[in-house]
Amino acid sequence: MIDRVEIVTKAGDGGDGMISFRREKYIPYGGPDGGDGGNGGSVIIKADRNSNTLLSYRRGRKKFAAGEGLNGASKKKHGRDGEDLILPVPLGTIIYKRGAKEPVADLTTDGQCFLAAKGGRGGKGNVHFASSTNQAPRIAQRGDKGEEVSLVLELRLLGDVGIIGHPSVGKSTLLATASAARPKIAAYPFTTTEPVLGVASVDDRTFVLVEIPGLIEGAHRGAGLGLDFLRHAERTRVLIHLIDGNTADPKIDMDKVNEELALFSAGLSAKPQIIAVNKIDIPEVRERVPSLKRKLKHTGLPVHFISAATGEGVDKLMAAACNMLDVAAPVAPKEELRVLRPQAQRERVKVSRDGDVYVVSYQKAEKLIERMDVSSWEARAYIWSQLSSMGVVAALKKAGAEPGAVVRFGKIELAWD
Repeated sequence: MIDRVEIVTKAGDGGDGMISFRREKYIPYGGPDGGDGGNGGSVIIKADRNSNTLLSYRRGRKKFAAGEGLNGASKKKHGRDGEDLILPVPLGTIIYKRGAKEPVADLTTDGQCFLAAKGGRGGKGNVHFASSTNQAPRIAQRGDKGEEVSLVLELRLLGDVGIIGHPSVGKSTLLATASAARPKIAAYPFTTTEPVLGVASVDDRTFVLVEIPGLIEGAHRGAGLGLDFLRHAERTRVLIHLIDGNTADPKIDMDKVNEELALFSAGLSAKPQIIAVNKIDIPEVRERVPSLKRKLKHTGLPVHFISAATGEGVDKLMAAACNMLDVAAPVAPKEELRVLRPQAQRERVKVSRDGDVYVVSYQKAEKLIERMDVSSWEARAYIWSQLSSMGVVAALKKAGAEPGAVVRFGKIELAWD
């Protein structure tokens, strides 16, 4: 199972507003009728219970783009909005912005959505720029650019019961015996290199079993397959701690695994556990059952003796796990994760010098100019009137700029004419 992928989401750009004038018979001097551009589509990531892997995002394209907004048209026709792009992901997917340590969303319920990239607004047509002094404006806005955001998707499986233990204790065999899952089984460490799910049935009830690949000393630091799979165990409600009854001291093996759980997460080590001693079909192990009972009695945990290979004791183990689920606390996100967009403090106009060029740092002014056709004298006149109301012209004068000076806004340079 692919459980961590990186993608790029690109929202659609807004369509441009239209410069158009009403042209009808007997109306030779019709007013402006240019329509607005459509809004660009957004990219939305949605939890879908029918999705169970992130594999589709690993193969093929890595960039996912929503639809572009169409340009406005004459007769005040609004451009069509771009279509949103819905990206389905499995329940349990956590979303990070690339390079960030804290997640921005945790999708745990079917239908839950996260706005990954917001579409650009459509530009206004020239009908919006008519005034008493300019009844035939040849001005329109370009559409806004859609957001482009790089994200990391991380899948943490949502299972009910996790099967944990040292490598090669029989976890895959137990999963196959207790459910319809068909994991890879072999007698060497780390046969299972990815979590495997299966559905177990007890009477008329079912629950999801998750096999967590073998944990070794140092797993909380990433040793073996540690970090990649400890986080899957976080999403389970009950743990079956499988022990190889043929090892020298099963109690020590169990303590080492529990120590790794505690070092990774206090909440993980506090989950209810059932001890299952495996391989009692081997005569030497069956002989050790009385002594193992005495050793494990001090843990205070329920202990079952099973043979995953023959199925002996597995039904009772599954029934015990099912009963424990009835009283186990449900898994919930550590906190409700929201995309926080705090209200920005009021921005001040700043003017600096780069040689003979005056550089204006003011986002509102940069956005205004980015959306206008600066090659049009009429658009430039509109821009400077807007800049004057923003206080930009006053700031330029204070900095020593005079008409004819070159002024830079972001990547665009204008002559103050």
